[in-house]
Amino acid sequence: MKKTAFVLASLLLPLSSAYAAPEVLMVLTSQSELGDTGKATGFWLSEAAHPYQYLTEQGAQVTLASIKGGQTPIDPGSLENQDDASKAFLASQRQALLNTQSLASISTDGYDAIILVGGHGTMWDFRGNSALSQRVSALWQQGGSVAAVCHGVAGLVDVQIDGSPLLDGKKLTGFSNSEEQAIQLTQVVPYSLEDALVADGADYSQGADFTPYVVVDGRLITGQNPMSSEAMAKALWQQIKDK
Repeated sequence: MKKTAFVLASLLLPLSSAYAAPEVLMVLTSQSELGDTGKATGFWLSEAAHPYQYLTEQGAQVTLASIKGGQTPIDPGSLENQDDASKAFLASQRQALLNTQSLASISTDGYDAIILVGGHGTMWDFRGNSALSQRVSALWQQGGSVAAVCHGVAGLVDVQIDGSPLLDGKKLTGFSNSEEQAIQLTQVVPYSLEDALVADGADYSQGADFTPYVVVDGRLITGQNPMSSEAMAKALWQQIKDK
């Protein structure tokens, strides 16, 4: 009996030891000021916390990075009325958020997916950032999945793949003009995210304001707003769980 158990364990060992957890790179903004309003901004807490909790619970390894590295700012508005996932994320990742890796110092080799977390700060430092564009492009060409939520979708604008826009003809979503107007920041943000996506060739769609809405187009996964964060993560996991 003992010999049989040993043989079975020996047969199972290579399968378990060969399994490598999916690797996900989560990118946060380094922008702490809301334009010239004198108000603070940053990344939106739940947009990082919900995907982080869901993916790590499934077994993924998630690395936090930011545009500049070091401490990444959290939008103070997102610290109000925190749910359990947000509280847990802050408690477990506090030190990591104070000392994030700079995106420029990270290679996409070995990663299965990248997530661009939103928050209004991204409207200033995601679009046109060469380190971010290069890593999105590299991961895409490596066959990885690209996910973004809310204003984080700004990091996909102007990304080129072999000389053509990544977003050309792609179905996606992102924070809408109607949502921006509803929170009275249309005149504060440097551009309209929805309009920029359409101008880049994207097939943009949206759900009802401030309700979960996710669009999947191949390896591109986008969520419209903070309420879409967990649904985006679930769609992403379906793609990377067997890699």
